[in-house]
Amino acid sequence: MAVSETDLIYLSAAEQARRVRAGEVSSRQLTEAYLARIADMDGEIGAYVTIEGDRALARADHIDAALAGANGHPDQLGPLAGVPIALKDILVTEGIKTTAASAILADWIPPYDGTVVSRLSRAGAVLLGKLNLDEFAMGSSTENSAIKTCRNPWDRSRVPGGSSGGSAAAVVSFQCAASLGTDTGGSIRQPSAFCGIVGLKPTYGLVSRYGVIAFASSLDQVGPMARTVEDVALLLEVIAGFDPHDSTSIDRPVPRYRDALGRGVSGLTIGLPDEYFAGGVDAEVARAVEAAIATYQTLGAKTVPVSLPHTKYALPTYYLVAPAEASSNLARFDGVRYGLRRSETDDSQKVGLFDMYCKTRGAGFGPEVKRRIMLGTFALRSGYYDAYYLKAQQVRTLIRRDFERAFETVDLLLAPTTPTPAFAVGEKMANPLDMYLADIFTLSCNLAGLPGMNVPCGFTESGLPIGMQLLGKPLGEETMLAAAAAFEREIGAIGAGGVPTRRPPEVSS
Repeated sequence: MAVSETDLIYLSAAEQARRVRAGEVSSRQLTEAYLARIADMDGEIGAYVTIEGDRALARADHIDAALAGANGHPDQLGPLAGVPIALKDILVTEGIKTTAASAILADWIPPYDGTVVSRLSRAGAVLLGKLNLDEFAMGSSTENSAIKTCRNPWDRSRVPGGSSGGSAAAVVSFQCAASLGTDTGGSIRQPSAFCGIVGLKPTYGLVSRYGVIAFASSLDQVGPMARTVEDVALLLEVIAGFDPHDSTSIDRPVPRYRDALGRGVSGLTIGLPDEYFAGGVDAEVARAVEAAIATYQTLGAKTVPVSLPHTKYALPTYYLVAPAEASSNLARFDGVRYGLRRSETDDSQKVGLFDMYCKTRGAGFGPEVKRRIMLGTFALRSGYYDAYYLKAQQVRTLIRRDFERAFETVDLLLAPTTPTPAFAVGEKMANPLDMYLADIFTLSCNLAGLPGMNVPCGFTESGLPIGMQLLGKPLGEETMLAAAAAFEREIGAIGAGGVPTRRPPEVSS
């Protein structure tokens, strides 16, 4: 199907890669189209922290030259050859500023690439730039960015979710073909739901964390965010796999996840957790998820109720475990190893080390990061460790066992991704607990180390996206992707090919 040059950005990443390999379009054409889109839109959206236009064009030219000399073997250049992507700015990139959306890292340029970045490069991807997030991935709205607030492309008065809000906003507004985010308590799935894209949090250990600026090491996972299930499967194939640099990495062969997309759901048993449907869910979200359940039944899946009785403890458990690990991980940002700008070096000769430490810590971390560090430090104090952190780890084990029992009788779990659609900018900033509740349905997945993904399943009457969440067994990504693809075939996808019939409003005139 012929697509005009201005409409190339609406093609899926997989389709773009196919056309580049076939010589129907060049990587430079794609890259220029996305850079033009970013110039038009990002002033309103705020998805990008850093744009690497010249570097991206040079990379695109390199890919085009390599394809021209491939002697009929373009696949040797990798499955993403020539496809422009962007990355959450918590993934370390050699020679490109990596800020974690924090003032304390505002000028940091890493000397190496993280593992997932290296794997994308080997697959032929073109990096357009780095994307906005809540500072150090701590937040649910991308309002905690020290750089700028990111906005939802469907409604600029609303948040895109967080902490991977910039990734979700850039993907759905066609400012990149696909992206990577990180998910510590829902930070891929929740913004994917708010923005109407597909986002997958892999099984803990399936994707390397080497080169991820750590928030909570036992919870963090890198995962793909894209407009179609196929694109998510393609990116997962590229970034998954054992990494000797990561001691938690799982040593097992990486399946070709795209092969699972045509399996369908006939014969699958899908569990519906009582605790995720027991009140507190917006009526429009509930209706959309119920319609999705009916679709799966029509497609041949069996749905049954299940119980995850310790779900009610997920929120307090998470907000003991994650801040405790964050207080340890962020100790390195002490104004000595990280955090001092070059202009401050001379000042350091005039003040004591302690004064310099206080200066950089006070100026460097935002309120939410400080709040979580204080929570975590308190939970780890002598005399409080057993009562708080140790107890939280014990409850975490109970949460994981709930899932293990459920998966003895079902293949997948299905639930709302979020209790509400995207909320207004500023609506929850004054009430941290209210903000934390936005992740109430996504936290347990991380505590148990399971794979989970958001699949768009409808819109509110006002045009805001709604997402459903699929949760799988450990290393059950293939079953989860098959179910997501079967649903997507029924309802369509944003940007599956050609010009999408439904997309966010364009930039204001």
